[in-house]
Amino acid sequence: MSRGSGHAQNGNVVLELKDIRQSFPQADGGRLEVIRHADLTLRRGEMVALIGPSGSGKSTLLHIAGMLEKPSGGEILVDGQATAALGDDARTRIRREKMGFVYQYHHLLPEFSALENVVIPQMIAGETRRAAEPRARELLERVGLGQRLGHRPGKLSGGEQQRVAIARALANAPGILLADEPTGNLDHHTSDAVFRMLSDLVHDLGVAALIATHNLDIAQKMDRAVTLRDGELVTA
Repeated sequence: MSRGSGHAQNGNVVLELKDIRQSFPQADGGRLEVIRHADLTLRRGEMVALIGPSGSGKSTLLHIAGMLEKPSGGEILVDGQATAALGDDARTRIRREKMGFVYQYHHLLPEFSALENVVIPQMIAGETRRAAEPRARELLERVGLGQRLGHRPGKLSGGEQQRVAIARALANAPGILLADEPTGNLDHHTSDAVFRMLSDLVHDLGVAALIATHNLDIAQKMDRAVTLRDGELVTA
């Protein structure tokens, strides 16, 4: 277990998934059940691995947790607020203010520097550039890129690009971090280094993180793990 687990036990609940179900219509008129009656609680400062075979629905569950996709049934509570009945604008505001997202591919804006890629989300949230730059610098220094602030993504290695993506996800100080295979596109050495950095940030900043991964070695280093198997979410 990681060092953050003790803190998480006493931490505040920031994300709850209650009886989440997701199914899709099939050509024969039936429905394909991808997720059945999933329940999950995430606490501040806790890093939870979401594991399962390819095609098991891990990305779908992450998208539902991040309110990027509406479930067929169930409820998502963010800081105790029920969100299922909210409109698109309200859901977008919660995502912008309370959630950060990291994907397997970094999706950085290629024409902007590392610093600008971390400044832009803050400006979208209403900060001025002058106010946003100090936090962007601090986060990039925390991920070991203090000397690479002016470099565009094309001049950074894969591991460096993913570090920028993690800094960007944390730019607006979210309480929740959702990551889909964040080290899946990196070699073993770089993957371990990026994970260690991410783990330190999650625990130091008190973020609740749900991280989908195929890497069982990395999953074992998190505070706990849950497995999505045959549509059911079970403790690993």
